Amino acid sequence: MIRLSTKGRYGSRLMLNLAQNYNNGNHSVILKSISDEEEISIRYLEQIIIPLKIARLVKSIRGAGGGYTLSRAPSEIRLSEILHALEGSCCLVDCIEDNDYCNRIPICATFEVWKEATNMLKSYFDGITLQDLIEIQKKKNRQAKKKSASRA
Repeated sequence: MIRLSTKGRYGSRLMLNLAQNYNNGNHSVILKSISDEEEISIRYLEQIIIPLKIARLVKSIRGAGGGYTLSRAPSEIRLSEILHALEGSCCLVDCIEDNDYCNRIPICATFEVWKEATNMLKSYFDGITLQDLIEIQKKKNRQAKKKSASRA
């Protein structure tokens, strides 16, 4: 089974946290705060933030009140960009992006299946922005409140 690594999963949560703060007017967040809120090791977040900075998805702000912020509005950052920065290329098998990987590509029926599945996956992640994730999170928070209120 193909899986995202913790780097991709935790990096997405890190970016969602920054996006929520961005929309709340708090453009700068320290990693310790994100570490506490997301229950992710500060050391791991320090490693994850580097490729996100290199990809220009986040920027650091120095000095008092410093920390990290999104480089663009949440509606302008796609999940595909985050995953590409953290996981690399999104393809199910190596032959999809490297035509020299296998000499059977011209006669391989499964190549077409893997190619189409990869395109679907890329298209799906490309269609989701951080703003979409914020809306999904709000909906989950409302559902959780309703559930806990009904138990009380």
